[in-house]
Amino acid sequence: MTDDKTLKSKKSPKGVAKAKLKTMKRSSTKHPVREKSRIVKYGAIGFTRNIWLSTAATAVMTLTLFILFITVVASVILSNTADAMREKIDITVYFKPGTSEATLSELKETMATDSNVKSVEVATSEEEYEKFIQEHQDNKELLEVVKEDDMREIMISQMQSTMRIKAHNVDDLTSIKTLVETQKIFKDNLDSKKAPTYNVNQVEIATITTWARIARVSGIILGLVFLVISVLIIFSTIRLSIFSRREEIYMMKLVGASKSFTRGPFIVEAEICGVIAALLAATISYLFFGLMAPKLADYGINTDSIQEVLSSNKLILVYLVFIAAGTAIGSVSARLAVKKYLNKA
Repeated sequence: MTDDKTLKSKKSPKGVAKAKLKTMKRSSTKHPVREKSRIVKYGAIGFTRNIWLSTAATAVMTLTLFILFITVVASVILSNTADAMREKIDITVYFKPGTSEATLSELKETMATDSNVKSVEVATSEEEYEKFIQEHQDNKELLEVVKEDDMREIMISQMQSTMRIKAHNVDDLTSIKTLVETQKIFKDNLDSKKAPTYNVNQVEIATITTWARIARVSGIILGLVFLVISVLIIFSTIRLSIFSRREEIYMMKLVGASKSFTRGPFIVEAEICGVIAALLAATISYLFFGLMAPKLADYGINTDSIQEVLSSNKLILVYLVFIAAGTAIGSVSARLAVKKYLNKA
């Protein structure tokens, strides 16, 4: 009679499950590698078991990582564009036509004493005329007119001598302005008909800088919003997983399963979502930027630094950064969910 009851208990589902869990417990203490592999295995099973929620979590995490990528890229390329424009900017000071080379040299030496001046170039009226000819080489009709002796003399007599200045800090030209406006040699030779070009391209630079700031702030806000949504979805996924496996978890606790063995599969499940989301987001980001880069370049936006990263061996590092970010989001979210809900199972 006792043997029959013992046989039935051994064949019952709960008895079989308990026996398996006891065997796993003994094996896990002897073989930590086997325990880790089982945690990964059960995490993968949990991912497929809640496939719809897992897919939703992966999709939102993909969108979150993509938005964060766009934020970083937008901020970098707009900042680089503004810096490139600053490098090209020069301030042009116009002097009276016919200003002598000796006077221009003295003006150049005076300007070079300013600490904000990177370089100074001067040109006489004759040199400005030659530059005009070079710039209009394709307009043959115009060249025929301006190269006539009489017209040449008229143009040179009306064409200002110039000084072109490159500044270290184009956002603050106060010292250069003060020097031009107060030094007697400048005041005596400045052309009254044409003012210095202090503010050329400043508006464009300010606009690009503002857009870079807006892109950074709005991208961070959107990224945080979708990050919260990702965490909430992972919370829901882990909570449902815990609820559906509450009897199994209860029996694991009864037979003395370790906390890491109990919690591990849920964390792995979330990390799988993070890795898949990272791979998808990195690939979509790479293709999207490859499509948009030529169009951005047509508008004068500097994309060289990002293209250099995405078209070199550093692309592997980009994927690794995405994977690290996706895994971190999944792991942290899962650990918070497990801490909150697993003890109630």
